[in-house]
Amino acid sequence: MRNVINFKLLAAAALIVTAYSCKRSSNSSNVDSATGWAINDKQGGFQYNTQFKEQETPPGTVFIEGGTFTMGKVQDDPMHDWNNTPTQQHVQSYYMDESEVTNVNYLMYLDYLKTVYPPSDPNYANIYKGALPDTLVWRNRLGYTEMMVNNYLRNPAFGNYPVVGVSWIQAVEYASWRSDRVAEMSLQKAGYLERDSQYTAEAGSTFSTDTYINAPTKTYGGNDSIINPVKSRKRVQVNLKGDTINVYAKRESGLIGPKYRLPTEVEWEYAALGMSELRSYNIYRGRKKYPWDGQYTRSGSRAQRGDQLANFKQSKGDYGGIAGWSDDGADITQEVKYYEPNDHGLYDMAGNVAEWVADVYRPIVDDEFNDFNYYRGNTYYKNEINDDGSVKIVQETVYDTLSNGKIVARALPGEISQKPVDDQETYLRTNFDKSDNRNFRDGDQKSSRFYRDNFEDGIEGEFDTRKVYNSPKHSIDKDSASGNMLKEYDKSSRRTSLINDEARVFKGGSWKDRTYWIDPAQRRFFPQDMATDYIGFRCAVSRVGSKSKSNKKKRN
Repeated sequence: MRNVINFKLLAAAALIVTAYSCKRSSNSSNVDSATGWAINDKQGGFQYNTQFKEQETPPGTVFIEGGTFTMGKVQDDPMHDWNNTPTQQHVQSYYMDESEVTNVNYLMYLDYLKTVYPPSDPNYANIYKGALPDTLVWRNRLGYTEMMVNNYLRNPAFGNYPVVGVSWIQAVEYASWRSDRVAEMSLQKAGYLERDSQYTAEAGSTFSTDTYINAPTKTYGGNDSIINPVKSRKRVQVNLKGDTINVYAKRESGLIGPKYRLPTEVEWEYAALGMSELRSYNIYRGRKKYPWDGQYTRSGSRAQRGDQLANFKQSKGDYGGIAGWSDDGADITQEVKYYEPNDHGLYDMAGNVAEWVADVYRPIVDDEFNDFNYYRGNTYYKNEINDDGSVKIVQETVYDTLSNGKIVARALPGEISQKPVDDQETYLRTNFDKSDNRNFRDGDQKSSRFYRDNFEDGIEGEFDTRKVYNSPKHSIDKDSASGNMLKEYDKSSRRTSLINDEARVFKGGSWKDRTYWIDPAQRRFFPQDMATDYIGFRCAVSRVGSKSKSNKKKRN
């Protein structure tokens, strides 16, 4: 009996020691290792999320672990255009939508804009109109396609089909809106914002992530009942100076992650290939032609032998096989997730619809300058600051007239006004020297073969610097009397290229393309302000923190 009592006492003592040591270890994270000062002290001082474990997977996405791979063509180049010669690239880890953005996804975006910015109000009419997909892309001079014009976007039968008729600019604006909605929901769940506050939003009193981070009291038009709900006041504390702390969530809280955006071309191609099935230790055994393994577009598995693995055009006039024996099960687009995913869990990375990526198009990927997270298209901006040092909030919608005459909203009320970086950020920097870097090493004056440091010698005008890409320029002006757009085509006969800073890359092939184009390495370009019936998009989100989700060290 005595032995039993002694054993119980020892067990209790062990539990106490364990609990104390655990308490000490848990509290140690709240002490700065460099100074010994307390973190998250109720009396004030530095506030930081010391319990943060890992970035949550953003809604609708899957994790793509980054790595090194060979980007570029693996098949013959019949055009001999050297458009995507093989280069070695390294990609950081990120998240990508498991499927293309669907019609129902985009309709929710349109419904939000229509509710918050009623088109019946002349001040907001162009916001909703500028976001509408161009359904007329379905029309064909020698084909009957009015059914798609009238039904493809809104009929529930096409609800889970990829949205098309969306320009690159519209896709970017959707990604920005989606970022705000996801951040808004995250802050609601954490108690920093009033639940269901999105249903009370009106023009000028909406949620903007950047505004909340930089000027939280101006979010929702300064509505304190939403920004500082009763539940959140439990965490509000008063420090020794009498100031309140922990009222608003900051980036240090870990609740506001990176924004949704279009994937870069390198990210898209890396994700589409799904190279993991070819991995042998820390190298890849060869390269892939398609998102699936093998050199053919039909399944070799016993259960689905002979089935097409993607939605594309088989041959002239064959978009889906004969009646009762369809090859790919679709004549136009197909419902997302209809075909098998690749090894990353991504659907339709070949066929169905081609997809916009973030990059400005240039024929050559400049890996000589950079082979890490390659991206052409950087334009750097900063927040505008008022005279009193506060950030400038947009009061009236800022519109932009595109080259095709369409009007789109560039900045909405409640957002922070942006302007290009200037010499305050670029002076004596070695990594960038201007705001717009789209033409760097391929399109600016210095990259032209006609560029000269000195133009004093020779006949005037003979040695003028010429642009590398002499694309057409169509003029758009507004008639002050009628308010109508005056559109004038470029009639110059001296144009040499269709490439300019508004030409964006699209990848992946579509229901309208032959097999050649469903190779992830293929790349084409299209004006960023125009849309088609075969280009859609999906979003990506950057990964913060560790490269891998697994704590286990990779084998060498």
